[in-house]
Amino acid sequence: MSFKSVLLLCALAAPMVAQADPQPIPAAKRAYIGDWKGKDMELNIEAGGKLHYKRNQPGKNLDLNVDILEFNGDNFDVGVGILRSTFVVTQPPHLQDKKMKMTVDGVELTKVE
Repeated sequence: MSFKSVLLLCALAAPMVAQADPQPIPAAKRAYIGDWKGKDMELNIEAGGKLHYKRNQPGKNLDLNVDILEFNGDNFDVGVGILRSTFVVTQPPHLQDKKMKMTVDGVELTKVE
């Protein structure tokens, strides 16, 4: 994608940012809150409903700050305005070997204390 295309996309998305409405993490999902790290992935989930996501893969590095819009079972949807994406949680937060772990989008993450 060219720089001009990225600039146009940002210009189109800017009005939607004002419509963003992060949802505080529900009490039943409080275990998700915190800093999580795994192979080539980092998540920071804030109690107020913000997500900082970093993922480094060959040829594709992402560093995003988005709102958590809702939980669907163990999965959670993030986005800004009409732009949405689902993080698939195959193992919700659980204690394993005295560490909190969860698996998101196929990556095992460990909670950083």
